[in-house]
Amino acid sequence: MPHGQELQPLPAPWQRRDERILPLWWDRLCSVTSPQSAALYAAGLFTDDRRRPIAQWYNPETDAALLVAPETSPEWPVQRFGIFYAPPGGGFTRVYSAPHEWHPREPRTPPTEQDSFLAAVAEAARFLQVEMDFV
Repeated sequence: MPHGQELQPLPAPWQRRDERILPLWWDRLCSVTSPQSAALYAAGLFTDDRRRPIAQWYNPETDAALLVAPETSPEWPVQRFGIFYAPPGGGFTRVYSAPHEWHPREPRTPPTEQDSFLAAVAEAARFLQVEMDFV
């Protein structure tokens, strides 16, 4: 995102909740796949709440959520942030977007982990803006 370009405020009632991954994610993922497959999805992201940074939004009025989190195994040479969406009423989907990747073996070479994370968060916020037009 270019410097000086401000994101529009998120639509109400979306609330940012970054402290821990919401249990809603596990429930939603298991509703569309088996618990065994869910445990392996996105390198175990939804079974082991240890991978950071994350950005997460929750809409209590519709029981919907959006998550930005690392989705690749820590040992992979290229790391990537994924955007995941739990729509109102049930379900789970990965939001396909630009690749938000970085190379941990070259931590100072752009894009860095922070660059990739901020780009994924900005794209997730744009997704929420568009999604609210359809809800």
